Amino acid sequence: MSILDRFALDGHGAIVTGAGRGLGAATAVALAQAGADVLISARSADQLEVVADQVRAAGRRCVVVAADLSDLDAVAGLAQAAYDEFGRLDTVVNNVGGTGPRGFLDTSPGYLERAFSFNVSTAHALTRAAVPLLMANDDGAQKSVVTVSSMMGRTADRGFVAYGTAKAALAHWTKMAAQDLSPRIRVNGIYVGSIMTSALEMVAGDPNLMGQLEGKTPLGRVGEPEDIAAGVLYLSSRAGQYITGKLLEIDGGIQQPTLDLGFPDVS
Repeated sequence: MSILDRFALDGHGAIVTGAGRGLGAATAVALAQAGADVLISARSADQLEVVADQVRAAGRRCVVVAADLSDLDAVAGLAQAAYDEFGRLDTVVNNVGGTGPRGFLDTSPGYLERAFSFNVSTAHALTRAAVPLLMANDDGAQKSVVTVSSMMGRTADRGFVAYGTAKAALAHWTKMAAQDLSPRIRVNGIYVGSIMTSALEMVAGDPNLMGQLEGKTPLGRVGEPEDIAAGVLYLSSRAGQYITGKLLEIDGGIQQPTLDLGFPDVS
């Protein structure tokens, strides 16, 4: 076996949530190019069909499920849908999530709770439903779960109390789930840095903010969705077979963003 064979996912079945664009779309295509059949889900059917075309162009099957993934029953149902179509399930990528920045006094308890549910409860619901199906085919293939957290889950910045807290909880959930599900299922995650997706549009459209961000990043630029997709492939494949309960920092080396987004101090 060559080292490149360790990255192959030939015949595997995978799920990627939040796959209509950005990180999820790039990840779905990367897994397909490595040999996996992929179920993709997000709200927008039109966006999903564009991604599905790319998956099929790689010669793999694709199942499109347009759904509101804040609905925990809907997200849990993806596991059985993938298994029914592919006859197996090997990889679950919990990518759906996100919460907009908001000042501290504008962050209600309800907003905080919704951030937690959308970023953490969704991952738990899908993974919990997927575990029996991941274990159903005992053929020696790698079984893995990958979560997409954020550098805001390991650092701090003004305006991100809901988002950062939820992503920190997701990171710790990853470590705890890895303990519960080992040795049959590996669970890892990624602390995502500044990646050029729609989530970064506000910053990308402001030369001053973009300059601040690039200046604080040791590699001097923001990342591309494929940078994260490559990390997911590594963690999903035999290349990462001795890794569980860990989070990769794919962030260009940034340690503290501290951008001035205009949120007032409370004094």
